[in-house]
Amino acid sequence: MKLQNWWFTTLLGTEESILPPLKGDIKADVVIVGAGAAGLAAAHRLMDKQLKVVILEKNICGGDTSGKSAGFLTPDSELELSQLIRRFGITGASDLWKIATTGVIMMHHIIETNKIVCDFQVQDSLFLGIGKGGWQDIIEEMESRKLLKFDQQLYSKENIRSIIGSDAYSGAVRYTGTFGIDALLYCQGMKKLLLENGVEIYESSEVVKIEDHCVKTHLGSVKAEQVIFCADKLQHELTHYADKVYHAQTFLSVSEPMSDAMITDMFPAGKFQCWDTDVVYSYFRLLGSNRLLLGGGDMLTTFSKQDVNSSIVIDRVIRKFKQKFPKLKDLEFVQYWPGRIDCTRDLLPTIARDENKKWLHFVLGCVGLPWATFCGDFAARHAYDDAACNDHHYYNYLRPDRGFFVPLWLEKVLSKQIVFSLNNGWAKYYQVDINAAETKQITRMREAENANLQ
Repeated sequence: MKLQNWWFTTLLGTEESILPPLKGDIKADVVIVGAGAAGLAAAHRLMDKQLKVVILEKNICGGDTSGKSAGFLTPDSELELSQLIRRFGITGASDLWKIATTGVIMMHHIIETNKIVCDFQVQDSLFLGIGKGGWQDIIEEMESRKLLKFDQQLYSKENIRSIIGSDAYSGAVRYTGTFGIDALLYCQGMKKLLLENGVEIYESSEVVKIEDHCVKTHLGSVKAEQVIFCADKLQHELTHYADKVYHAQTFLSVSEPMSDAMITDMFPAGKFQCWDTDVVYSYFRLLGSNRLLLGGGDMLTTFSKQDVNSSIVIDRVIRKFKQKFPKLKDLEFVQYWPGRIDCTRDLLPTIARDENKKWLHFVLGCVGLPWATFCGDFAARHAYDDAACNDHHYYNYLRPDRGFFVPLWLEKVLSKQIVFSLNNGWAKYYQVDINAAETKQITRMREAENANLQ
């Protein structure tokens, strides 16, 4: 396999050009740092507000985490709905699930309205159980979806073969309203849309310093009334919030085009986007070119301090996948690439306004394109007209100082990777955040926000 991001391959032959870097000193109403899904969503929210909006991107639009992702447009990310209910109760889980479902709807609307060419695929989600424990996870997810009155369909071991061409799964839950995209083409399409609507975008323009209202690159600067950071892998020199962001590595691979017979055998009842119940789960879906996209990782490299580029991990993921789908044993995977995603200790994103500089806004650790899209839009709305917004309670859920199992200061003793792993596992399987005082506080905030709109 060639070590090469397939999404970058799909850019070959397109007319998209790299924009020049910022040179010199300029002024703006809003400057957005980062042009992934979050930063582009923030700019999209502001582009018709008669504001001068500037985006600074160190690579190309979508050139980092967003443009390496699997392109799943689904509310699910690292946390399942059942885990959110355990942590936050039914009301809190519903609030948080709305973040991702709204992000899916927003991206779908943008793509459809502006006819963005990005290999948009209508694909139901299929959460696949492995073994007895996996079946229990499926049942819990099914019951959680019923509690929130969502639509879904349960498949047992006996009837799952009708929708997936494998005997390796103990069951599944299926739901609609989810999609797949080429995320890099989406970001490039958003770039074109924003440029057409007056947003200034400078690529190859990494922000290296911030002083008051001014952000500086190596060749220029932007002074703005509001500054929104939606960038990955921020350095501590830019903000102390960088200490609260962690990184996890996964791998993706793409196959040669599959035959119609292969596709029918794998998906006898239509194409799905799938992931399983393993701790380090595998995930897969079909692209519009009939290539199979397959991703996964392992415990040793997921939280590794150093980037891993070897194919050893993805080779193992492919072998395990083919054991589940033996009829695909001869399918060749032609390209693979690693992706190092930003995340937080409890896998939920962080949205923050600097406590001392209210014009500084941060969107950090978004795992999943829909989560990033909602959070970028949220930050832009609150930067532009905070008083008109009725969803301030999300600041409480996603504040940077929310509770964690292992405190930050222990990193000096245990290392950042171990502390992250412990917090990660605790949040996913044991953590309970809901308490009477906080529930009342959020309820009061929501009631007050709704009353202000009436």
